[in-house]
Amino acid sequence: MAALASLMFKSRAGVLLPCQSSLADWVRFASKKAGGSSKNLGGKSPGRRYGFKKTDGNFVHAGNILATQRLMRWQPGAHVGIGTNNTLYALEDGIVRFTKEVYVPAPRSSETFKVITKLPMGTVLYKTFINVVPNKQEGKFKLVGMF
Repeated sequence: MAALASLMFKSRAGVLLPCQSSLADWVRFASKKAGGSSKNLGGKSPGRRYGFKKTDGNFVHAGNILATQRLMRWQPGAHVGIGTNNTLYALEDGIVRFTKEVYVPAPRSSETFKVITKLPMGTVLYKTFINVVPNKQEGKFKLVGMF
């Protein structure tokens, strides 16, 4: 029994006393040094580009992105949706068309005080709308709903 107890407390360095810990014997070290890969260097691609993705007269499918913008530079027109990050996308298949419309802000809005008061007299403001003119459905079957 004494021989069995001495084998239990024996370590590589020698005999352990009951007050010493044997945790140092159970630590395992890596056999190779960890190093990063030189092939995975990021930052080589260009940054995100805002602007038109489809220009006037292009054919688009539903869901295609028409324009990306940080602020509201272009407004969604007919058959165009707007995402949470102001991305404009097509809601239907069709041809992209741009229109400009005269913009008159509300008389007591904050935009009136910030923008309109600094412009010269007689200046006309325009907003650019991106529209999608859908394809004609004549002679084509389109399932509207199930009853």
